[in-house]
Amino acid sequence: MSVSDPISDMLTKVRNASMARHEKVDIPTSRLKLEIVKILKTEGYIKNFKKIAQEGQNFIRVFLKYDEGEEPIIHGIEKVSKPGRRVYTGYKSLPRVHNGYGTLIVSTSDGVTTGKKATEKKVGGELICTVW
Repeated sequence: MSVSDPISDMLTKVRNASMARHEKVDIPTSRLKLEIVKILKTEGYIKNFKKIAQEGQNFIRVFLKYDEGEEPIIHGIEKVSKPGRRVYTGYKSLPRVHNGYGTLIVSTSDGVTTGKKATEKKVGGELICTVW
């Protein structure tokens, strides 16, 4: 099956697995997806991840994180920039996610980073997704 937006597909897999309370989810790998997963790990939304090669295909295995009451840490994850409508912004007008309680992931000229780090570095770029 051909996927027109692999990043959106990855976010949907993580969202669905989190809502279904799965321990882990496998995602086909790419450099951009790996950078997004690294940010999710450093921001504390997932436990861990690792790259896996099975039968000639590479995957990123993402281990999801839950709180004491078995509620998912990821309450929501949404794609901002879509194939039909790319969203770019400068560092001065980067939006806040849930009044600062969420994380904005941005693709800048310095690489994929969070909205806070992009503002500190004074670089704008394409808004990839928001996580809260």
